Amino acid sequence: MRLKSLIAVSASIFMLAAAGLSQTLPAGVQKVTSVEGVTEYAFPNGLHVLLFPDNSKPKITVNVVYKVGSRNEAYGETGMAHLLEHMTFKSAADGREIFKELTDRAAGNFNGQTSFDQTMYFETVNASDENLKWALGLEQDRMVNMTITQKDLSTEMTVVRNEMESGENNPTNILVERVMAAAYNFHNYGKTVIGARTDVERVPASSLKVFYTKYYQPDDADLIIAGQFDESKALAMVAETIGSIPKPERVLAQPYTVEPTQEGERSVILRRVGNLQAVMAAYHVPSGLHPDMAAVNVMAQVLGAPQTGRLYKALVDSQKAVAATMSARDQHDPGVAMAIVRLKPDQSIDEAQQILLKTVEGLGTDPPTQEEVDRAKARILKNIELALTNSESIAIMLGRYVGDGDWRALFLDRDEVSNVTVADVTRVAKAYLKSSNRTLGEFIPTIAPDRAEIPATPDDAARFKDYKGGAAIQQGEVFDPTPKNVEARVIRATLPNGLKLVMLPKKTRGGTVVAAINVRFGDEKSLFDKSTAGAMTGALLMRGTKNKSRQQIQDETDKLKAQISVSGDVNSASANIRTLEANLADSLRFARELLREPSFPESEFEQIRQQRIAAAESGKTEPNTLAFIDLSRHFSARYPRGDTRYEPTIDEQIEDLKKVTLDDVRQFYSKFYGAGEGEIVISGQFDAVQMKKLVTELFGDWKSASSYKRIDNPYDKIAQFNDKIETPDKQNALFLVGMPMKMNDDDADYAALTIAGEVFGGTTNSWLFERIRVKDGLSYGANAYFSIPTKDDGAQLSGSAIAAPQNMPKVEADFNDELARALKDGFKADEVEKAKKTWLDEQAQARTEDSSIAYTLMERERWGRTLMWDAKLEAAVAALTAEQVSAAFKRHVDPAAVSIVKGGDFKKAGAYQ
Repeated sequence: MRLKSLIAVSASIFMLAAAGLSQTLPAGVQKVTSVEGVTEYAFPNGLHVLLFPDNSKPKITVNVVYKVGSRNEAYGETGMAHLLEHMTFKSAADGREIFKELTDRAAGNFNGQTSFDQTMYFETVNASDENLKWALGLEQDRMVNMTITQKDLSTEMTVVRNEMESGENNPTNILVERVMAAAYNFHNYGKTVIGARTDVERVPASSLKVFYTKYYQPDDADLIIAGQFDESKALAMVAETIGSIPKPERVLAQPYTVEPTQEGERSVILRRVGNLQAVMAAYHVPSGLHPDMAAVNVMAQVLGAPQTGRLYKALVDSQKAVAATMSARDQHDPGVAMAIVRLKPDQSIDEAQQILLKTVEGLGTDPPTQEEVDRAKARILKNIELALTNSESIAIMLGRYVGDGDWRALFLDRDEVSNVTVADVTRVAKAYLKSSNRTLGEFIPTIAPDRAEIPATPDDAARFKDYKGGAAIQQGEVFDPTPKNVEARVIRATLPNGLKLVMLPKKTRGGTVVAAINVRFGDEKSLFDKSTAGAMTGALLMRGTKNKSRQQIQDETDKLKAQISVSGDVNSASANIRTLEANLADSLRFARELLREPSFPESEFEQIRQQRIAAAESGKTEPNTLAFIDLSRHFSARYPRGDTRYEPTIDEQIEDLKKVTLDDVRQFYSKFYGAGEGEIVISGQFDAVQMKKLVTELFGDWKSASSYKRIDNPYDKIAQFNDKIETPDKQNALFLVGMPMKMNDDDADYAALTIAGEVFGGTTNSWLFERIRVKDGLSYGANAYFSIPTKDDGAQLSGSAIAAPQNMPKVEADFNDELARALKDGFKADEVEKAKKTWLDEQAQARTEDSSIAYTLMERERWGRTLMWDAKLEAAVAALTAEQVSAAFKRHVDPAAVSIVKGGDFKKAGAYQ
């Protein structure tokens, strides 16, 4: 689908039409166009501004999009756009510290993203004129006032290099890079966004400064403001800040390289350590703005949809592979459609390749059915429609489409997908899915080339000359997310079987609503040695019911315009729904069918089993997997194999998967599934009276055949250990720490430790992040946090960092130094105040999202609490002093109890010798 690799879009767009606004524009500013509530303005200095007002949530997102990405990089400049993104979080010429201000003001909701076609910076703040003006002023400094010093570059270069190394651990990621490099002879899409290691390591600050001055200007930028704000005030603020920057005198030339038509099959082979094989094929397709791309995206869904696409059915259902997908890249210039197949070591890559090519390149002669095309369109349109409901995501989504050529493509794509026909899909399959247009794992010459001519990128003005867009979607209410106000709205009830029902009705943008169901069953004795059977049972819930196949289940979710997931584990089962008010009742009925009427098809059982075995096998060479298992086994060593709290080795996981049977799954379901204890939560736009009646009918009589008793997790004094795991040929290493603690969230120190965790390692402003990433430039990320349960007393301090293997001893030393410093000196008052504000802002923002508040209400209901418990905790946090936070940290943290595990290729790096 067209939504590219947009942030997992559970949210997006829509708004009141702005055509009827009556306002006075700043001098020289002109209104350009308005589509479905998004209004574009042009400023005299070349800046374009997109306004998307949304009063339903008290927050504002500011996103500045520069039309520069790796596509714009010259020889020797690969990775420069991404490296510059990192540098613009440093210091401005007036001494302003960009990263520090963002961590203080944006409650953690900020970032920068670089792609092939654009670079963008966004931050979300609580809605106020002051915060909006601050964000615009900060972005004004970021645009033209950054220092770009050699000192800052030297530190940040190693951070970027570590980010590069972390991606190199995944052979499939590297294979994609190699295939793209072979698919493009001249265009920069054949180079990775993160760039070549030598370019990143050697680029001087002076060259980066030239790149910055050239592209970071108002005439190369679109500013997007979305959320709760006054439009006239916002335009005036823009005019005073970014809009006041002079238009540069230079004329910005755009890249003019056009990739020539491919004249035959190309091949690439990658040899690396790993346990899963992969084969992929890339085919050149038009640019994102081309009219063919709607049909190309539908085509990719027909072939590559998870579990229901032709590739999945041809390869995974037949047990020739463990995974098969296909997607299309929508970009400014012509991109690719790429099919990827993953296989276990004992599966034939040659056979899988033959099936892949026959399935993909045979689509033109074996056209899709009307049902396949309708199904693909329904999935794409469902995701788009559900995406059009959140202002924060729209600010980021529009930015991605700006890079493609025009933000209106978001709406145009939706409209064009709805009009795609079987003939359209067949036509683009014949045009682009041909052997001479393919890049694969081997080269086969041909006497008569059959070339795919890729059309030129169309003129965006011509494409949108008469485009108006559709009707705006309904507004949501202004909702105050304080615990007191939430509790005033909450409706609670108990079903006949003891299930607790919690409802939070309110008007939402687009009439969206979420529902969550969670039931718990069994006890320590009855669930012994049933972890694998329980996990397999939960994995099969969405693979078939008494009346529906896997395909029909997917079709039903698309028909309902819903996102529905149903799963289970050894002692619980859950369902999560996100849909529209009109479809909530049918979605709940469907969730009931999935939970209460599974059919457990034998073919699906075997498929999931093989996929999980393959996943376990792949972990045998991965530092992350091995390190996590090693530390978990150390902490759970007191439990025997078979206990639900026991951490199995990879070989034990594989042994258990090979041993479990379909009868085991059916018996597990029969014995345990049902409500021993649980909650159902609904939040969003719905009729509470109707939903209470319906939920009672659907789930009020559902009881587990076995008794339920919570499995406890008490504190255990665990001996300290420090372990090192060798993982050859892995470019990135993992550092893990863990320390057991005796406490729960009723402890008087809970609030203080919550903030201590934030200061020490919980935010991008923490001690560990500042030391390991910012100061020493060793890691892309470093963190530590406290996990404190509600019941029992098995709490834990945990932490992690990634780094190059040769830098791991320094990472470990940095962690130990910071821990010792915290225990000796404690935390400063300003650090604690900043952490308190950040944490409190995060709690408030989380309550504005229905999925988040539903989870919180469910957790509180489980333990007999209301959100007034949150209000009490937040009041306690607000009253904390630095002395109290430091004292709590010193009371509960014991360096002699901290265990450490490192995983990586330390032998090759010469580390820990």
